[in-house]
Amino acid sequence: MSFKFDNIRKSFVHVFGGSVLTENIFLKNMRFVLITVLIMILFISHRYSVLERMSEIERLQRILTDAKYESLTISSNLTEASRQGEIERRIEEAGLDLKITNEPVYYIGK
Repeated sequence: MSFKFDNIRKSFVHVFGGSVLTENIFLKNMRFVLITVLIMILFISHRYSVLERMSEIERLQRILTDAKYESLTISSNLTEASRQGEIERRIEEAGLDLKITNEPVYYIGK
């Protein structure tokens, strides 16, 4: 048991003590390690920016949906207000002396 613990402790001290950085294998592959770390940092930052954009798109889609529903409501109200019966009712409420004609409309052509 002490043998395994001793080996683990030596490996831990070897890696975190910094002596692993002076080994020949590590020094030969230093450029590869730096490029790998740089690519990892770029991937992480790219993922973060993509997540921000996705949340912005979702927020804008909710706003768009709300605007569409509001437009539909306004359109419905305008359609109701422009019906002939509604116009006649409003004319009567306003006390105007207007009547519906029974004669067809004449178009003047060129």
